[in-house]
Amino acid sequence: MENATPTPTPTAAILNWTPQLETGDARMDHTHEAFVVKLNQLLATPQDQQLPLYREFLDHTIEHFAQEERWMLATGFSEDNCHASHHATILETMRAVIPHFESEDPEIITRLAEALVEWFPQHAASMDAGLALHLKSVGFDSETETLADASKVTPATMSGCGSVTCS
Repeated sequence: MENATPTPTPTAAILNWTPQLETGDARMDHTHEAFVVKLNQLLATPQDQQLPLYREFLDHTIEHFAQEERWMLATGFSEDNCHASHHATILETMRAVIPHFESEDPEIITRLAEALVEWFPQHAASMDAGLALHLKSVGFDSETETLADASKVTPATMSGCGSVTCS
């Protein structure tokens, strides 16, 4: 019998980029697709090598959420809207992972990534798709981050998620 080095089995949790994840806003979809690619790269990486990729993924997610929150503020959402609150909760959890990984829990990055595989499709289909629809309805160009007609937006009047329901 040969002594072969076992090949690590990649996690079963991956997220394929599909048309169902598209929101209808090209820039948002491009950012989301990069999020999915980075998430899958993280899941395909051995746990003892994940931290540098995880830090990059966290940085990407911080900018991803900040981008959407700029758009929300520019199109009439209040700062404390529920969509931004969901982002804040995810980022708080993501930031807490690093010290746990470094001190005691080498599997925590994988567990969080697997949870994000579960969370992201619903978030994209509800809150983000709703936001994309709102952006279109008020004439907001996400590429230039400008409004065609600023009179269509009443500042800080929306506190919801940008979708029909908060979830």
